[in-house]
Amino acid sequence: MKFLARQPILDRNRKLYAYELLFRSGIQNSYESTNPEQASLSMFDTSFLIGLKRLTAGQRAFVNCPRDFLLEDYVSLLPNDLVVVELLETIVPDAEVIDACHRLKQKGYLLALDDFVDTADWAPLVEIADFIKADFRLTSRLEQRSLAARYSGRGIRMLAEKVETPEEYSEAMKMGYSLFQGYFFCRPEMLQQRSIPSFKLAYLLLLRAATAPDFDIDELASRIKREPSLTFKLLRYLNSVVFDLRAEIHSIHQALYLLGERELRKWIAVVSVSVLADGKPDELMTVPLIRGRFCELLAPDIGMNDQSSDLFLLGLLSVMDAILDQPLDVILEELPVRAEIKEALLQKPVPYRNVLDLATAMERAD
Repeated sequence: MKFLARQPILDRNRKLYAYELLFRSGIQNSYESTNPEQASLSMFDTSFLIGLKRLTAGQRAFVNCPRDFLLEDYVSLLPNDLVVVELLETIVPDAEVIDACHRLKQKGYLLALDDFVDTADWAPLVEIADFIKADFRLTSRLEQRSLAARYSGRGIRMLAEKVETPEEYSEAMKMGYSLFQGYFFCRPEMLQQRSIPSFKLAYLLLLRAATAPDFDIDELASRIKREPSLTFKLLRYLNSVVFDLRAEIHSIHQALYLLGERELRKWIAVVSVSVLADGKPDELMTVPLIRGRFCELLAPDIGMNDQSSDLFLLGLLSVMDAILDQPLDVILEELPVRAEIKEALLQKPVPYRNVLDLATAMERAD
């Protein structure tokens, strides 16, 4: 089991504005490690597993983001309308980090600078920051006033964290802070859920890219190159007797273009689901493959030949709730599949649902 805490962030009227999500080592509501990067990775895993909307009731979530997740763009697994990307003070604000933050801003994410120290190195990120957090345990009153005076008039929302007394809250209000967080208001509330291993996040991100309407082969090639085992599987697949090629394939781009969009989407879906199902009963890998293939083969006979790839994906995703141990509606929020597929998986009365019902009826010998 993994444990997660959420701590409220309140506005000047003491109304809930957001939550910060905090990883915990166990039910004791604390984190027993000196590695904040590992805490952020664990929090990310657990928050994805449970689902942000369930965690925060639709409010924004401040999510600590370590350097690797920032550069690998794993943050984009989480919805931009629910997430504030919180840059840890341990991150070095070099050119790579600055470029990654600009990309996130272009995608609509909000940025927060955690435990902010006002140095020249951070100036490029201050220019695009939406929030600056001042730690009221680690900074002096003079530093707290200076930060609020300098940045609150520049469209940046100042957040006072670790506010633990009525006096600190009153002082922060007078200084111009607009958001507040700390034990004075509420201690973190514990939540728990089964965890997903971190390495599977790369496959979740790949599956998301493969199911997106705006299919981008260059982006997929870049993601595949980051996962050596996936590169090996792709080249081995294309060099197999299935394709009967006269020349071997050695380039990722060459391989992807040879497969084509339709087959590439299907291949990525199969490989990703097989990795996500690792550690589960074998049947959880067999059922989605057979169900997906059944739906695909049925397509020509029901006048849906052009939708055969959609029907394959429909069958494949239909047991994802059992694979990831979370509800389908939460999973589908993170995967940009076609509306017809989502509706069918959520048991809406659409034509795709009839195909899935037939597939499951066949499995039950109904």
